[in-house]
Amino acid sequence: MKSPVVHSLAPITLIGGGAVGPEDLSLALKIAPNCVAADGGANVAVAAGIIPAAVIGDFDSVTQDTLSRIPADRHHHIVEQNSTDFDKCLRNISAPVVLAVGFSGARIDHQMGALHTLVVRSERPCIILGPEEIVFHCPPNITIPTMEGETVSLFPLSETTGKSTGLEWPIDGLVFTPNGRVGTLNRAHGEVTLAMSAPGMLCIVPRRLIGAVTQVLASLPIHETWPVPEG
Repeated sequence: MKSPVVHSLAPITLIGGGAVGPEDLSLALKIAPNCVAADGGANVAVAAGIIPAAVIGDFDSVTQDTLSRIPADRHHHIVEQNSTDFDKCLRNISAPVVLAVGFSGARIDHQMGALHTLVVRSERPCIILGPEEIVFHCPPNITIPTMEGETVSLFPLSETTGKSTGLEWPIDGLVFTPNGRVGTLNRAHGEVTLAMSAPGMLCIVPRRLIGAVTQVLASLPIHETWPVPEG
């Protein structure tokens, strides 16, 4: 397997070319100061006065003016069209967790592709920052410091089961599938724990939890993360 182009012992902010709220970059960069841009996300970064450590993608969205402002050795042009720029980035970033900004809002097809990539790259923890919530792929076990009454939504992209504590409607004994049972709009009674039987479950929680969830995902030992998918 080809080695990733970016290695970091700390979380990385990944900037995409989608909708970026006025506080999104400052929030992510406060937690993960080093950043990488996904193709057109470099335009967003440079406009904000940020020179990314790398630009990764097929370069169909980044402008030549933007590229001229970023050292050439930071350009990583991947020409294949079988994956999204988000996927190209995640498979080429080695970090405890990635905070993805600019991958929600705007086009629905881009959002759906990003959510799919969270599961495809299940071995690479990543949090997508949205306007009101964050979304991440559930590891085998996680404890989330939610508060009483906060919404916890679970949406499967493949068949999976699990166990929970702290949810108004526990998930124990339920089988979740994309075209069957889903777990959106559940509510927390305080701290929530989730234990999943297999990869495939997305978790959506309030945006205020981005720092806490980043810390939890970044501190997971390797044996408590999903293995690299075959193929």
